[in-house]
Amino acid sequence: MFNSICTFPLPSDLLAQAIHPTSPLLALGLASGHVQIIRLPALPPDSSPESRAEASSTNGHGRVETVWRTRRHKAGCRSLAFTLDGSRLFSAGADGIVKVATTETGEVTGKIAIPSDRDLDGISDSPNLLHVLSPQTLLLATDNSAVHIYDLRTDSTIQGARPQQTHHPHDDYVSSLTALSPSETSTSGFSRQWFSTGGSTVAVTDVRKGIVFQSESLGEELLSGTAIGNKFIAGGEKGAVRMWEGGIKGLMGGINKKTAIQRGESLDVMCQMWEESPGEDVIAVGLGDGSVKIVQLGAKRINVLDSVKHDEVEGVVTLGLEPGGRMISGGGSIVKIWEKETADDLDEEADGADSDRDDGRNGTESADSQSDSTEEEERRPKRKKRKRNKGKTKGGTNHIMAFKGMD
Repeated sequence: MFNSICTFPLPSDLLAQAIHPTSPLLALGLASGHVQIIRLPALPPDSSPESRAEASSTNGHGRVETVWRTRRHKAGCRSLAFTLDGSRLFSAGADGIVKVATTETGEVTGKIAIPSDRDLDGISDSPNLLHVLSPQTLLLATDNSAVHIYDLRTDSTIQGARPQQTHHPHDDYVSSLTALSPSETSTSGFSRQWFSTGGSTVAVTDVRKGIVFQSESLGEELLSGTAIGNKFIAGGEKGAVRMWEGGIKGLMGGINKKTAIQRGESLDVMCQMWEESPGEDVIAVGLGDGSVKIVQLGAKRINVLDSVKHDEVEGVVTLGLEPGGRMISGGGSIVKIWEKETADDLDEEADGADSDRDDGRNGTESADSQSDSTEEEERRPKRKKRKRNKGKTKGGTNHIMAFKGMD
């Protein structure tokens, strides 16, 4: 379903990525504290193979280029987020500072100091996730489970700026934040609610009302999540995807479908892909073993459609779909760019195995069968989820990388 068309090396481990909402720009946050923006080749309006081949031969096409790169934080850059119009980029560092910069030049125009956690006697807190909910609202989640709400209409150039509100929807660090679609009665057209995972719980929070719903413990650490329409999805440390249907009411009802994607492997990150057919949504899930599963959320069951390998050693820590439809995966010291297969690609696959595929593409199994683990699986040591600020610096970097077969 997807072919790897580019592998872009990085000078140190990747901790965060953000995809521009309208342009083929990708922001990367590194363990060294650097932030860089790279530009992907623009795709032609006509996405046929012939037009893509013609575009790749044009001067400037077919290459990934670094727009700018700078050491933005004294410690690792742990999260990135573009504003909804893509004009500005927020970055959060393990140094406890959030900085906002102009996307085009990288010039810093404001910064905010993350407040200490009052519930922990003033102990310093580190940022974990950034999310721009609307032109007026920035969400900042921390390791100590706080979710700070900042009003972007206030002066953010003062380091002492305080959040407008702070909530604790989880008992442990927040592992994912997903904006919910605005209600039918919304006058602004922007979301004011978000779905989150953290610790062993899921929650929904409202800018005005605070925490709307917080689940009981689900019995495992939840590492990733997303929301699509009236579906809420969460991925856990044991390799299973949980799905609640029926919107917030369905989430409150507590009934969820649970399917093992890959038993014993953590589901570290996920993102929405496309709608296969009405009610049949598709997501991508990045695993701790370095694979990416393409998963269909059907009305009756959850199926793995495909599996590709990002890396043989490092887990997938970032995942997203850029405006041109290319999937971006990151982990270790590389970023990979994937393109959806064409009919010609499928014909070629029929003649031989794709070297990027792993052997688990049809490995979907019911969660009820998890108790049937083999002795070998039981003896295998569990992989401990690596903290986002633990990446090791690695040498060697290239700032321009050609796409395979596009030069």
